[in-house]
Amino acid sequence: QVQLVESGGGSVQAGGSLRLSCAASGYTASSHCMGWFRQDPGKEREGVAGIDTVGRTFYRSSVKGRFTIFRDNAKNALYLQMNSLKPEDAAMYYCAAIIGRTCEGIFWDRSSQYNYWGQGTQVTVSS
Repeated sequence: QVQLVESGGGSVQAGGSLRLSCAASGYTASSHCMGWFRQDPGKEREGVAGIDTVGRTFYRSSVKGRFTIFRDNAKNALYLQMNSLKPEDAAMYYCAAIIGRTCEGIFWDRSSQYNYWGQGTQVTVSS
């Protein structure tokens, strides 16, 4: 049974850092495309960062240079290191995976292409 469990959210001041974790079970995370998304109430879910099966990473422009997506294969986990946080980064953050499908040629930031999701972890950034 596939499960994705996020943790690490919290409340920080602008300029601070957080590291989000996504513990994966029921499959091998390193063999699948995964991503981090975020969503504010009333807004569409947006892609924040993605990583493919060979370790290539992708970022939305507003987080490039501040956020880093990476895996720990030994722990079967995905992470999102977030530095220099801004109030506009505040949202519910979700970990997602594409399992049982090829991720070749996908648009990493399209939520419809991911078929497994975690429950989310809240990030609050105060100015």
